[in-house]
Amino acid sequence: QVQLVESGGGLVQVGGSLRLSCVASTRTFTTYAIGWFRQAPGLEREFVAAVSWNGKTTDYADSVKGRFTISRDNAKNTVDLQMNSLKPEDTAVYYCAAEQHNLGTSRKANDYVTWGQGTQVTVSS
Repeated sequence: QVQLVESGGGLVQVGGSLRLSCVASTRTFTTYAIGWFRQAPGLEREFVAAVSWNGKTTDYADSVKGRFTISRDNAKNTVDLQMNSLKPEDTAVYYCAAEQHNLGTSRKANDYVTWGQGTQVTVSS
């Protein structure tokens, strides 16, 4: 069973950047697609971005497309989310999650079987 730990969250001003990292504890990291989701207070968890097991397929929510970039390093068992041009509406707890039964990517939270503990991102105006 894979375990995930996120890091890199914090407080940033509007227009700033943050880089989130997700480290996986597993010997079979390449069997997992990895997604990033976020949840703001009072709102449902929403899809942000995902990357396939080999890094060749990526997917982004429309709200972050062009501003966020997801990437993975299978040699280090890590998936990063580079977030640029941050907006107040990006404020949320960000979670990475692992999904094992899809050769591509998924936007559905129910497809992901393992979740990290989350990292807080706050964008101040």
